[in-house]
Amino acid sequence: MLDPRDLYEWDEKGLAVADVALAQDSAGLVMLYHFEGYIDAGETGEQIVERLLETLPHQVVARFDADRLVDYRARRPLLTFKRDRWTDFEEPLIEVRLVQDATGAPFLLLSGPEPDVEWERFARAVDQIVQRLGVRLAVNFHGIPMGVPHTRPVGITPHGNRTDLMPGHRSPFEEAQVPGSAESLVEYRLAQAGHDVLGVAAHVPHYVARSPYPDAALTALESITAATGLVLPGVAHALRTEAHRTQTEIDRQIREGDEELVTLVQGLEHQYDAAVGVESRGNLMAEPTEIPSADEIGREFERFLAEREGDA
Repeated sequence: MLDPRDLYEWDEKGLAVADVALAQDSAGLVMLYHFEGYIDAGETGEQIVERLLETLPHQVVARFDADRLVDYRARRPLLTFKRDRWTDFEEPLIEVRLVQDATGAPFLLLSGPEPDVEWERFARAVDQIVQRLGVRLAVNFHGIPMGVPHTRPVGITPHGNRTDLMPGHRSPFEEAQVPGSAESLVEYRLAQAGHDVLGVAAHVPHYVARSPYPDAALTALESITAATGLVLPGVAHALRTEAHRTQTEIDRQIREGDEELVTLVQGLEHQYDAAVGVESRGNLMAEPTEIPSADEIGREFERFLAEREGDA
């Protein structure tokens, strides 16, 4: 394998600031990480990253060579054309940033498009960065589509070797093989190397999985702050405001929908209540019951939205 060090470069100014922060916190830094492009139901991880960068002060510490890691023909970056010339290029950036929470406490954020190639080399490069920056805990986060209703609390499935940081949550899976992701491989390799890693997967209703679902992002963020001690009230407030708006709009669309759509959502509510109870925030652990499939719900909701657009 080629040297992973060739995949990234340090920003000397940012690295110097990170070293000062590390010297002031002997326990080590928390690193949050999320990559765009893989399954992220409800844009859960993407929303958290966006709000963190919009709300909190940050600076680049290291930057990966996206030109080597991203397949431009698979995910073509946007160029802006004005009148007779190109005026802007949205360069894909995979960066490690030093961020400060509301108390001024530093933490790291690794984000950007998911690498298309050289995953093993990329994972080793992340390991090098984790070691160099004294990361004590790496946390990734995303959304997964589940057969749950939007009218019930968002569930969480923790994973990694530090699930003890999220007591009260259990995985509904005994064993499953799923298509891999760079985010998952980084978690796997970091854990193999002896680093502490926690993954936070928020359960997103199937029928809204393709749209932003702030409730899932807010729940994932609350789990992250509880596990890490980071103080992020501004980010939580922004997500909470969006979650209220989104829930109001979903409820309105459900009320204006046909009887079959309402029945499908009610079926999920009955299944959820039977499995975990109205007050529970845990995972679905009960025996499966007869409920509408994700495809059925998705088709009904998409048909309803298409009809609304046709009437507009």
